[in-house]
Order: sequence, then structure tokens, then C-alpha cells
Amino acid sequence: MRLLIADDEAPARDKLRRWFSEHADIELLADAADGLQAAELIEAARPDVAYLDIQMPGLSGLEVAAQLEPANAPLIVFVTAYDEHAVKAFDLSAVDYLLKPYDKDRLSRSLSRIRERLSGAARTTAIHTARSQTGISDRLLVPRGERLQLIESMTIHWLEASDNYVHVHTASQSYLLRRTLQDLLTQLGEARFVRIHKSSAVNVAEIQSLTPLFKGDYELQLRGGKTLRLSRRYRDELFSRMGS
Repeated sequence: MRLLIADDEAPARDKLRRWFSEHADIELLADAADGLQAAELIEAARPDVAYLDIQMPGLSGLEVAAQLEPANAPLIVFVTAYDEHAVKAFDLSAVDYLLKPYDKDRLSRSLSRIRERLSGAARTTAIHTARSQTGISDRLLVPRGERLQLIESMTIHWLEASDNYVHVHTASQSYLLRRTLQDLLTQLGEARFVRIHKSSAVNVAEIQSLTPLFKGDYELQLRGGKTLRLSRRYRDELFSRMGS
């Protein structure tokens, strides 16, 4: 098992690192001190399992989990010093949760559970339910060079799918995410974004005008000047959204 630890307390990371080293089937890839670094390491290292502290600077463990694409996500173990958070983590159907201060026997039981559930189906559950707890994402993690950064969802003008990737377009930048368009729309909220084509969606607030074309299609003009095609297949949904 390839593992990653994310905890803002160095002594806690050191203790887990020592205990994991006693297991021959575990490779500890890296450890992170905050949520943003954890997200970057998950993207770069692709661990099988991530131990995420719920309370971290920048992004909480729940917010990190909510930003992950289910198909590529590791198994999640939430870590917390607070009982009420531990109960929530367990309700999230995470693989497991750990309470601080750590107990070695409890960690061993956690690893046994992970070994039993290291399958594709188990990876997705915590991601979907973390999103249900955190709600629609007002911020999105995007790549910038070899790092990740947070952008405000409202600054996104439109989304363009290409195979298993999505181009995220803002007024001044474009970012390439390894995501599906539908998964990204689910995270960002389909109240703010609407499909206009099978491979594109727009921020409803950025629409400036619509011009009829042939056979029920429309030309859609964004406030930033970008012109896109509205397919008649998605026309009624957009009109309903703009009229509501």
C-alpha cells in the first residue's frame, strides 16, 4: 500500500511515520502539513490511501476529499482530535477514522480495514459524501506549473471537455484538469453552471447575449467576448435557467 499523511502537527506526522515503517507492505510516499500541500501530493504521487486531518490550514481534510475526482481518488482515512468530527467522518463512509492522540492498536485495526477495502468501489464513497457535507464548492483547485492553487468558482467563465480532461477558462487564464465535465459540474454546482453542448458548459452569470442560428442552435456571447455554440439539445435547459 502506498500511503500519504496530511496533518498540520509535526509530532503527529512523526508518530505515524514511525508506526507505518513497521509494516512491510506499506510504502510511505510523503507527508503534508496543510490541505493545499496534501492535495498537491495526492495529485502528484497518486497514493492508494490518504490519512487526512480534518482540521488543517487552508483546506480542511473534508475540503481536500471533496476536490478529488472519485475515479482517481485514494481511500480516505480521516483524522481528528474532536469526537464530533470523528463521528461525522465515520458517517461519511470513509474507510476509517482515527482520534488523536493516536493509539497504535487502533492504527493497526485501521490498516486491516484498508487492506480489506482496497478496491475501486470503496474509493469513491468518501468523495461523494464529503461533497454532500461541504456543499457546492466556491473554490476549485487548479494546476499552476507543478503546484496547485485555489481559484474562486465565480471567476470561471466556461468549461471545455476534451477526452478525460477539462479546460477551465477564466477571464485571463486557462487551466487543464484531469476530470470529467460531469464530475466537475457536480462539484461546482449545476445551479451556477449549465451545459450548452455535450463537451462544454458556461457560468450562467457570464452570458451576455444569444443569437439564433439554423436548426435551433444559437450563438452564445459571453461578457468577456468569447463566442460559443449553444446546441438545441441543451437550449431548453438554458432558457429555463435564465428565466428562473
